[in-house]
Amino acid sequence: MKILVGLGNPGRNHEQNRHNIGFMAIDRIAEDGGIANWRARHQGLVADGRLSNSPVVLLKPQTYMNRSGQSVGEAMRYLRLSPADIVVFHDELDLAPGKVRAKMGGGHAGHNGLRSIHQHLGPDFARVRLGIGHPGEKHMVTRHVLGNFAKSDHEWLAELLDTVAACAPVLVADGIGGFQNCLGRMRQTAVATKDANARPTGDPKNQPRPERTGPFQNLLGLLTGKGKDRH
Repeated sequence: MKILVGLGNPGRNHEQNRHNIGFMAIDRIAEDGGIANWRARHQGLVADGRLSNSPVVLLKPQTYMNRSGQSVGEAMRYLRLSPADIVVFHDELDLAPGKVRAKMGGGHAGHNGLRSIHQHLGPDFARVRLGIGHPGEKHMVTRHVLGNFAKSDHEWLAELLDTVAACAPVLVADGIGGFQNCLGRMRQTAVATKDANARPTGDPKNQPRPERTGPFQNLLGLLTGKGKDRH
């Protein structure tokens, strides 16, 4: 069994914050997986179901970001699991918007949600880092992460959530390595589709091969009855 944890802050005023992209990812995974039995438990919202025929628990801590570890730790102990069974989805300033990376273990890099989970579980849990980009200046970080996604972000955000949800069953079945491979395949498919759609109708590759009308072709046409009538 795995616990898939999305990090964010509770409340309607935070729903569209960049800091809540972890919540958004878990909601999209639940939607794709047909998991809808949400209830209040373990200081969070919990739903359980199956992905890739394996049991999973989805968790969105309701403790606010800087106390996420309380909820995650309680759920882990109740289910008698270990930190290695936890996968945390969170916003990542150091990745460009729309990029996704996954890894096992590591530091918290100043992320308050990860810091809290470190305090309650230690560092040995998996993380799925969801890129939101850096505002450029350190003093702008708080406003950036607690600000809402702009309209111009909606296209890449939808693609990111779709990709994460599509690869979540692979994450549960095959771990971080399989998940990364799935992300790579999805990215290649998306690029190929965009390239095909972007090719202009006037592109020579999209045009029928022109009919040849040289002397040899005209003679061949006359012999086969397909030549032009020149009378």
